[in-house]
Amino acid sequence: MNKKLIAIDLDGTTLNNESEIGKYTEEVFTEVAKKGHLICIVTGRSYRNSQRFYRQLQLNTPMVNFNGALCHHPHDHQWDASYKQTLDKHIALSMLQMNEFEHVKMIAAETIDAVYMDRDFIPYPEFFNSQNENAQPFDEQSLNEDPISVSIFTHNDHAHNLIKDRILSLVDNKVEVRTWGGFAPCLELVQAGVQKAMGVERIAEYYRIPRQDILAFGDEDNDYEMIQYAGHGVAMANAIMPIKKIADDQTPFTNAEQGVARYLAEYFNL
Repeated sequence: MNKKLIAIDLDGTTLNNESEIGKYTEEVFTEVAKKGHLICIVTGRSYRNSQRFYRQLQLNTPMVNFNGALCHHPHDHQWDASYKQTLDKHIALSMLQMNEFEHVKMIAAETIDAVYMDRDFIPYPEFFNSQNENAQPFDEQSLNEDPISVSIFTHNDHAHNLIKDRILSLVDNKVEVRTWGGFAPCLELVQAGVQKAMGVERIAEYYRIPRQDILAFGDEDNDYEMIQYAGHGVAMANAIMPIKKIADDQTPFTNAEQGVARYLAEYFNL
């Protein structure tokens, strides 16, 4: 079998509903890696709040964060194919205007190492720790660099279309707006043109892995281009319908049932 590049989303895909990786998943990923295939995390999360999963899976491969805005190799800081796409900080600060919507719970900007928050709301403990020395106020005085992303957390996703329309009216085509659900649904902004497939393509080119040998697993709107780009795009059983419609296949099991690992075990005859 040809060497495969396996791109795995985290939330709703590799992680269960408690944001954990099961033991069976660890074991399957280890066996797949031993066969010479590349497993790469491709997530909307920052590196800051996804590196523990990278370590848990004992990966030694490149990683994609911020929905494709950051591509890097955690074990090789001089990796030739790495890149970082940032947002102009003035555009980022203009997103504070989204507080005009009553559904907005918090607006935050992130760099590689720090998070800037406009209030103390914590959507998920591992995402934003208010006790973390790197958590700073999201305002003009504190934000002194261009962030990689801005996240707008809401009470529910009912107002997402209205908020997205307002964002685009402010900055036109200068940003990419992606959404994801959960306890605190979110609109995430990155530089225009940025999406997960961009990082997957960069990794595949570096390792000379043809498109037909790329497997990608995902469940949400921000996985759309990655699933579409991969030679074999796989939607989770719990994926949203637009992802299922474009996928080449679907896992029989959900993220809560370690669906990615079960699928790979059958695919590679483990």
